[in-house]
Amino acid sequence: MWRLLKLLHAQLIIAIPLMLAAGFLVGSLAGSARVAPLKALIMPLTFLMVYPMMVTLNVNHLLQGLKNVRLQLISQLINFGLIPFIAYGLGLIFFQDQPYLALGLLLAALLPTSGMTISWTGFAHGNTGAAINMTIIGLTLGSLATPFYVLALLGTEVSVNISMVLQQILLIVFVPMILGILTRQYLLKRFSPATFKQEIAPRFPTLSTVGVLGIVFVAMALKAGTILSDPSLLLRILLPLVLIYLLNFSLSTLVGKLLFNRGDAIALVYGTVMRNLSIALAIAINAFGEAGANAALVIAVSYVIQVQSAAWYVRFTDTLFGPLSDQLQG
Repeated sequence: MWRLLKLLHAQLIIAIPLMLAAGFLVGSLAGSARVAPLKALIMPLTFLMVYPMMVTLNVNHLLQGLKNVRLQLISQLINFGLIPFIAYGLGLIFFQDQPYLALGLLLAALLPTSGMTISWTGFAHGNTGAAINMTIIGLTLGSLATPFYVLALLGTEVSVNISMVLQQILLIVFVPMILGILTRQYLLKRFSPATFKQEIAPRFPTLSTVGVLGIVFVAMALKAGTILSDPSLLLRILLPLVLIYLLNFSLSTLVGKLLFNRGDAIALVYGTVMRNLSIALAIAINAFGEAGANAALVIAVSYVIQVQSAAWYVRFTDTLFGPLSDQLQG
């Protein structure tokens, strides 16, 4: 079982499109009424995605990372001062008469960083310590800010129940965060730091992968009927998503090259481009009722672009920022 989970975690670039296709197939064959009960799985699957990630995060890095204040400030300025407004503008252009599709674009932009931020930064030989800090800070700030951004930017077009959104964020983010921290402390008391790091901690990201794949499957199954009735919808969703990721990668790369060394620049890119789509998906489905399923479709499609683009970007890091050997010699 663990081998299969590790394989899925290592092959997310293939696993996510396959789960989207499987969800679409099941939803198409079963029909909307029969797949509707799957919505109840979103909350436990989200918990399964978030909780393991929190166990592996060392919150002590938060204080250490504050030494690099400029990197953290600029990353969060991009995350909350630029990207949400780019997403909002693209939503106005592409989804003028479909506010809940625009909501999906905005939600995807409002929750920066995930466990994959750290993973992709490591794959590209960037500063993983800085990436850990961006993940903790970005997820916390994004969770607190999301309902107020949505209310301010789309409150006149979509029904926003602030208390419901906050309740969902509490259940989806902060409860797993607290439980994850407590679990980590318990395991470190029971096992040596070396045993925890080498034998126990590596298992948690694979559990998180199950949550991610499950959420993607459910979201696509729930919207299969809508896609069948309007196949061009996927193309209309893909274009603004491709644009936002292209703009995000370009902007973060430029800022990284101008202001930071190789390791910090790579952390900046992945800390500002990777979005916590699973949490965004859970909020869309659980806090915005039936109409939120349209927002969820946008977020589900985002998975494909995010994972594929992150993997391709790793291949270009040496070209963009110079080889790792240059940084080590410097």
